[in-house]
Amino acid sequence: MPMGKSKNRGYGFGTTPVFLASLSTILGAILFLRFGYAVSNAGLIGTILLVFIAHLITIPTALAISEIATNMHVEGGGEYYIISRSFGKIIGGSIGISLYFARAISVAFYMVAFAEAFRPINQYLMAKYGIWIDLRIISLFFFGLITWLQLSWLQLWKGANMGVNILWGVFLILIVSIILFLFGKTLPGTVSVPLTYKIKGADPMFKVFAIIFPAFTGMAAGVGLSGDLKKPERSIPIGILSATITGMIIYILVAIKLHSSAPMSLLASDPLVMSKIALWGPIIPLGLAAATISSAISSAIVAPRILQALGNDNVLPGKKVNKFFAKGEGKVNEPVNATAFSVLLVILFIIPGSLDFIAQLITMFFIITYGILCWISFLEHMAANPSFRPVFHTKWYISLLGAIMSLIVIFQIQPIYATLALLIMFIIYRLILYSHKDENELSTLSQGLIFQITRWLKIISQRNRRKLKPYGWRPSVIAVSKDTFERISIVDLLRWISYRHGFGTLVHFIQGMLNKETAEKAREIKGELVKLIEKGGAGIYVDTIVSPSKKSAVAQIVQFSGVSGLDNNTLLLEFPKEEPSKIDDVIDAAKFALSVKFNILILRSSSRHFGYKSVMDVWITDKKYRNSNLMILLAYIIKGHPDWSKGQIRVFVAFPESEIKANVTNLKKIIESGRLPVSFKNIIPISFDPENQTIEKVIEEYSESSDLVIIGFDSSDLDKVKDEFVKYDKLNDILFVSANENILIL
Repeated sequence: MPMGKSKNRGYGFGTTPVFLASLSTILGAILFLRFGYAVSNAGLIGTILLVFIAHLITIPTALAISEIATNMHVEGGGEYYIISRSFGKIIGGSIGISLYFARAISVAFYMVAFAEAFRPINQYLMAKYGIWIDLRIISLFFFGLITWLQLSWLQLWKGANMGVNILWGVFLILIVSIILFLFGKTLPGTVSVPLTYKIKGADPMFKVFAIIFPAFTGMAAGVGLSGDLKKPERSIPIGILSATITGMIIYILVAIKLHSSAPMSLLASDPLVMSKIALWGPIIPLGLAAATISSAISSAIVAPRILQALGNDNVLPGKKVNKFFAKGEGKVNEPVNATAFSVLLVILFIIPGSLDFIAQLITMFFIITYGILCWISFLEHMAANPSFRPVFHTKWYISLLGAIMSLIVIFQIQPIYATLALLIMFIIYRLILYSHKDENELSTLSQGLIFQITRWLKIISQRNRRKLKPYGWRPSVIAVSKDTFERISIVDLLRWISYRHGFGTLVHFIQGMLNKETAEKAREIKGELVKLIEKGGAGIYVDTIVSPSKKSAVAQIVQFSGVSGLDNNTLLLEFPKEEPSKIDDVIDAAKFALSVKFNILILRSSSRHFGYKSVMDVWITDKKYRNSNLMILLAYIIKGHPDWSKGQIRVFVAFPESEIKANVTNLKKIIESGRLPVSFKNIIPISFDPENQTIEKVIEEYSESSDLVIIGFDSSDLDKVKDEFVKYDKLNDILFVSANENILIL
């Protein structure tokens, strides 16, 4: 009884049509025309190995498509609809363009293969009447017939029972032809040869693979019925997976039968050798014709609709191009322009008439499409997006296997073409991204992946945390500022420190009580900071905090967990030289950092803004070297930034005359053993008399023109040393350093 078309679910088909459509496409041209070639050129073991390699790509892809299909309410549109509605227009469009060419060129492949079914008739006409019909004419004639049917009688093919009945008819012919072949005879001249035996001058394994791989791409043909399935979330996975596994088993059985039933030379030379083995020879050309014509019709229907959908989604470059291909006519919105373009493309590939060339080209398109699909599926798994909730589940490592195998195989087939194909796919992606800048789904997936990796690393780091040895220390700095947009010195210093060896977090302090208004203001400022930092190319993390005072803000901030997985260990504060009164706020805030044993860095910025970044002075005045080690390490880290690449570090060792020699010698040993980029000629001993000179005057005398001066201080009593920060009138930018951890250079 015919099934009426449901308003919501098309014709309400079950799983069987999906299975039939996929299997009838899998068991097609390659099986009947090129599998003898494969066995003779790769050997039986090699052929079976190639079948398994192919399924290491197609099975993960089938699983990925099945998973995607069960994550959404599937409408018509087949593979492209499922991919684009799951991954978005940019990813979906990039895959869709490759998928379109694969499907369109497949029509030419099927039509060239279909014409091969007429070879026995041609041979008969030649022997009887001396007539030989060019097989390309047959391909073109029947392709024209298919196109006419597609445009005029599409509903006949797609109608409720008619479409399924045709699929059943093709399937039965295929099954009968395969059974008659498997139970067929052994040809004269067949001898037992080793399972690895190949003909002399055999083609390379991966050339054979490139020619036979299109056989296994039919597994997704049933997805084209997505709009007419009653339960696509169930029918698509079961249908295409069962067809894929069934097809794999049949191909292995056919390979074994070919190897045992015909001479290797005949397998290599006769495309229709299966008809000589089968119990009834004509069934093989009949099976070939049925499989290829049904596959050709299926691809001829799907390909223009993919192109039309790409146009409807404005994925193609240019508004006029999208409008042209999106155009449809009639009640079913027939894609006339997309069909016309596809017809021209198919004819272009039919005319040369080379089945092997088309097969290799299709292989490249399909493998790249499948590889990208598996890679995106892997990213989706890793990103763990809560909106990705498929009913059918695969595993991330299966998708990753499919992606890796695809990459390996295309480079094994033809490295140059593989590189060009990947480059073209990247260009397509960038072009689509350029016209859809606000829809970068790959960026969203990548962010999700980064989130998961960061979360995992932080958990592992916390579980396995050991106290870092003093010589393994690296800076994890929190910088707090209320004037981030007014003075950027603290931002620059933070990005220098966190450029390579450390990690920096910039927290913009907003004074006030937390409420709806201040929370909204904090979000806006954070967005501006992200843009500012991104524009400046700084690799630092930014955040905001609302608090009644700077010291209460710092009290909260020093309790933050380290964003990088490393505990925060250093607080960076700043005040301008021109406003010395602001040191009181800085000192009050710094006191809270002492309770958690943070190192304290206080930057006194100047209008000179680090000058030419050519001279950095480090002043060693403490023979305990507690601050000195941190000061020297910071100088080394800062100099590693490109801004300071042409600068030099000068280390001044300032002690009374009796102590100067020993301290200089000790410092040189530390610098040499620590492989620090400080020339010994830049280690400058300064002897002074503490009773007649102040260290402040000595430092001013030598570092007046320096771009950054690093000076240590004792933070055990901050109120006592507060005045030190506002001295040094002749100096410009100064970084005051207090180490509250045991830090070693060696």
